[in-house]
Amino acid sequence: MRGIYKNIEASILNAEKLLAVLIDPDKFDIKHIVGFIEKLNQSIATHIFVGGSTVKENVTDFLVSEIKKYTELPVVLFPGDVTQITNKADGLLFLSLISGRNPEYLIGQHVASISKLKNTNLEVIPTGYILIENGKETAVQRVTETQPMPKNNIQNIIDTAKAGEFLGMKLIYLEAGSGAKYAVTTEIISLVKQELQIPLIVGGGIRTKKQLDKAYKAGADLVVVGTAFEEDESFFEELKK
Repeated sequence: MRGIYKNIEASILNAEKLLAVLIDPDKFDIKHIVGFIEKLNQSIATHIFVGGSTVKENVTDFLVSEIKKYTELPVVLFPGDVTQITNKADGLLFLSLISGRNPEYLIGQHVASISKLKNTNLEVIPTGYILIENGKETAVQRVTETQPMPKNNIQNIIDTAKAGEFLGMKLIYLEAGSGAKYAVTTEIISLVKQELQIPLIVGGGIRTKKQLDKAYKAGADLVVVGTAFEEDESFFEELKK
């Protein structure tokens, strides 16, 4: 069976766009798990991401176990810290917050996670994580004590993404943040994508099919939606297979 990353690469070669639905364990009501995953299975979603900036210990482990009961979609951890790692998932985005300069989120959490990761079968995917201003303060900004990159300094965003690639990252993730007022602009997506030889993920603030299609057209290989899928029934209807 091919791994998660190889499948992403294969999809890009086949001009297939990917969609991940992000579930935040601290915001998700476990009582709705069956209905929610049924929706996911009926949609064009290709991946499930699980994680958040602040999650109580052991919550992720239980949630992933429940998700796996009802779907064959790959479940990938999107962890805010080392406590969110669980062997119940299929893979892990090994996120380095390269838009910030807090060593704890550039390398500190990663070092702390190794003893735990050595005892798992998770596919670990090095990911350069870039937070971009969206019009409001995000949980990522508060927890990591870093500032998002100004959206008008596009060259700096491009250079940061390319530096992540040169450092050996396998994915670059442009993030506007959970509940963002504004999604990452199509100009930023397009110009970053032109410089990269690795897959590009875009997330935050995408609430409509039109925004989703624009992100794809601009160059996003995988788009992440969270709150919108959960709260907006009409958005889900548009994402049905």
